[in-house]
Amino acid sequence: MAVLAIDQGTSGTKAIVVDESGSVLAVAEESVRPEYREGGVVEQDPAELLASVLTAGRRACAEAGVTPRVVSLANQGETVLAWNPHTGEPLTVALVWQDSRAESVCSDLRDHAHDIAQRTGLVLDPYFSAPKMAWLRRHLTREGVVTTTDSWLLHHLTGEIVTDVTTASRSLLLDIDSLTWDANLVSLFGLRDEQMPRLIACDEAIGSTSVFGGNATVAGAIVDQQAALLAEACLQPGQARCTYGTGAFILANSGSRAVRSTAQLTTSVAWTLRDVTAYCVDGQVYTAASALRWLVDLGILSSADQVDVTAMPSSDGVMFVPGLAGLAAPWWHSSACGAITGMSLSTTAGHIVRAVIDGVAAQVAELAMVMGDDVGTPLTSLRVDGGMTASRALLQAQADLLQIPVEVYPSPHATALGAAALGRLAVDSTLTISDAVGGWTPLSIVEPQWSSDRAAEYLGRWREAVRLARGLS
Repeated sequence: MAVLAIDQGTSGTKAIVVDESGSVLAVAEESVRPEYREGGVVEQDPAELLASVLTAGRRACAEAGVTPRVVSLANQGETVLAWNPHTGEPLTVALVWQDSRAESVCSDLRDHAHDIAQRTGLVLDPYFSAPKMAWLRRHLTREGVVTTTDSWLLHHLTGEIVTDVTTASRSLLLDIDSLTWDANLVSLFGLRDEQMPRLIACDEAIGSTSVFGGNATVAGAIVDQQAALLAEACLQPGQARCTYGTGAFILANSGSRAVRSTAQLTTSVAWTLRDVTAYCVDGQVYTAASALRWLVDLGILSSADQVDVTAMPSSDGVMFVPGLAGLAAPWWHSSACGAITGMSLSTTAGHIVRAVIDGVAAQVAELAMVMGDDVGTPLTSLRVDGGMTASRALLQAQADLLQIPVEVYPSPHATALGAAALGRLAVDSTLTISDAVGGWTPLSIVEPQWSSDRAAEYLGRWREAVRLARGLS
């Protein structure tokens, strides 16, 4: 049984083919590039997203020399668009999760923020789907349906209009306890007349498709970060992982309880599998690898793979706040700006690159240190994946600031492998979750080298830089 697993992300689409044991037979990738403009605009061309899915999937199947029995999909989570439900044609651009134009929608609803948080487990912020959906309806079109990109892509594959519960839990429209659309919230965001996608479990068969050859079952849908949480076998409360991609996203399994964070982290569905739902607490750094791309665009860094070559051993007092697309948890300041502080005439490009690495690690550390309180057990290690984990400097900074070991996932395909596990679970009722995920050994384990006092001193200075960045916006 061959499974084609598609990871449709912000910067590209990856497709992998795995066999019945979960071994990777082929990988294909297609790049996509969001358009960033002033005013918090971050958009993608829906046609480019769909083309990347079809091209990457067909290339992977051709390379593996197989026809897939199952096709599964991991998605961006909070990126939205309007589209024609009869033809599938997009009616607008896709508003990417980083897009902050819906801040006006959130401002109008501030008096409802506490109630929204209690119902959804989320913070009222333009990062999530519903504010962007409302903004799109106010400013772009009233036609068609407005959904997250997964619904649109799955419609092109199957003709259905669905979304899985993990994606829905990122919308500000889902009752996090009952796992149903909350009619009051749908109305509050001005979406009462919308056709809401049918909610499905992560291991539920959706339909079938022939676009990759043969007649494959489409099953196994999930948000990209939750897919990686599953792939890295974070199956017990307190187990946590972080993906360093366009942004950095840290999630910790919180078990069967939808906790309400005491530190303005967010609670989402980790997955619903075998009719059982697990939850997770998560935090976000909006700019991680995108900060490196920004350095490349400025000419400060020659290419992203030259980070460790360019970075100085120390930033020499330079601090970087990764607020280039605003600050998420625990500040939730969408209009905050990025900041570089502590520079002098002796500051070099290497100091700035080092500060960017350390700044991303510092924000992840801030999130990780409060997660333990929410899930009821301190984090004892952090599992990591994503393109930036190729940087030893980043991994060491993360271990130093967190004061716990960092375990590097051995495959660059964590998200796709999580989706593939879901596809296998969907068509094999005898397969257990742990067997579908399988065991793994870290590629490397990075231990802290800093003392706890040094880590605390650095984070104290970094928090002061954050305070300054928030004050500049």
